[in-house]
Amino acid sequence: MNYVNHEREMQYNGHMVDKKPTKNLLKFIYLSLAAAIATILLKSLAYFLTGSVGLLSDALESVVNLTAAIMAFFMLKLAATPPDEDHAYGHTKAEYFSSIVEGGMIFVAAGGILWTAVDRLLHPRFIEQPFLGLAVSLLAAAVNFFVGQLLIREGKKHRSITLEADGEHLMTDVWTSLGVFVAVILVALTNWQILDPLVAIAVAINILFSGFNLMRRSVLGFMDTAIPEAEKKIIRDILVDYKKHGVVFHALRTRQSGQKHFMSVHVLVPGSWPVQKGHDLVEEIEGKIKAKVPELSIDTHIEPIEDKRSWEDLTI
Repeated sequence: MNYVNHEREMQYNGHMVDKKPTKNLLKFIYLSLAAAIATILLKSLAYFLTGSVGLLSDALESVVNLTAAIMAFFMLKLAATPPDEDHAYGHTKAEYFSSIVEGGMIFVAAGGILWTAVDRLLHPRFIEQPFLGLAVSLLAAAVNFFVGQLLIREGKKHRSITLEADGEHLMTDVWTSLGVFVAVILVALTNWQILDPLVAIAVAINILFSGFNLMRRSVLGFMDTAIPEAEKKIIRDILVDYKKHGVVFHALRTRQSGQKHFMSVHVLVPGSWPVQKGHDLVEEIEGKIKAKVPELSIDTHIEPIEDKRSWEDLTI
């Protein structure tokens, strides 16, 4: 086994693995941790100032954010671990664990919110100092909005479901805060105390949908879901150009594993070609594909076009 540690790259069985992108993503998790701690403190203060169960539900969701950010930190570190003898394709699927755990914690938080909201429906309590509490809550929402948008943008840029999930969860928190803001304002203006727990229940239902979507996406990742259709189209367009020169392709397969995407394809060429010519062809094809689809690991299998056995694996 050829295994050399380097600050920029790792080499395993002759394949260079760039660990710097994943390593750099950790700085965004540090930001998420700081934002979660700040919003927990701010929203807890808002709850103690007002006694609003809606604001309490908002604070509880921020606790979930903190736990999720801690989980994301460890999973990103694990995903950055280079390939080894037992994990020749790397550890990038570790990111899906983070999203599944976060989705589960969202369900727990939603249950706690529902329990508290139903109790408040049965035992109403007047909201105190609503406007001071809302000012503090809106400050927390602003922090979540800034960090959430940053995480979503960087998650899509680096194809990290961990960052994207964390960002989406923070944005759910923002919409939750805005919903609570409207509810507390309405209570202050109308004195209908029932609006506070009703909005908290609506918030809990919204959070449940968020958790379900996160878990669904992660489960699909574990099931080796194909890469996005836009990327597959790029690959097909490149292969079509070579078909004009008598080269045939079939058994194109793709899958994604966290930030890393994989594809394999059979390349049928004239049997009279020397090995070097076939090798040069697939190197050229792989180079063009990787230039347009970065972070893609490609496996090609060359077969003689005249051999009928080469046509047996036409599809998945």
